Amino acid sequence: MKRREFIGGLLTGMAVVAARPALASPYTPHGGMTVLADPPNYVGGANYRLPKEFRRQVVKYETKEKPGTIVIDPSKRFLYLVMEDGEAMRYGVGVGREGFAWSGRARIQRKAEWPNWTPPAEMIKRRPDLAKYRGGMPGGPDNPLGARAMYLYKGSQDTMYRIHGTNEPWTIGQAMSSGCIRLVNDDVKDLYDRAKIGTKVVVLGTPV
Repeated sequence: MKRREFIGGLLTGMAVVAARPALASPYTPHGGMTVLADPPNYVGGANYRLPKEFRRQVVKYETKEKPGTIVIDPSKRFLYLVMEDGEAMRYGVGVGREGFAWSGRARIQRKAEWPNWTPPAEMIKRRPDLAKYRGGMPGGPDNPLGARAMYLYKGSQDTMYRIHGTNEPWTIGQAMSSGCIRLVNDDVKDLYDRAKIGTKVVVLGTPV
């Protein structure tokens, strides 16, 4: 199986806005923060020209959610990090394909750099070839969770949904994941540094 075919089949997986002409500054690590080194063959997304609307940028955004909240609009393929003064940092995302999409509220209860990935039992049933990763796939450039992952919980229960990176930047703006929200690696690193443990996440749509 080709690498692209393998990764493409894995888990990867609201308000009127007006974008400013200027795009947000590129990701830079926060001072004093320990960040794992990027592995060889790292695909950040900077060399892939995303459509302008899916590039990270500050936009006007009307919402009742408090600053610091993450709001995801799957229908528009956008993730918003709510800021002060009616603005938000907007990121282009890939979302769950038909039958795997979800909506509701959760909180980020765990974060990981270059995370391991373990396919759920349900996925292994659909994809027996993934059984070899039952014990976990190490983090790295071939891992479908990409450079960073933020784990979504409802109370103490893991929803099994993640906000994570991807080494397939061409999938941003598409509905092709198993329900998780994916960003290009450079963007997920930026969001990871901004979003704290306990951050509220709202996914728009009809709750399932």
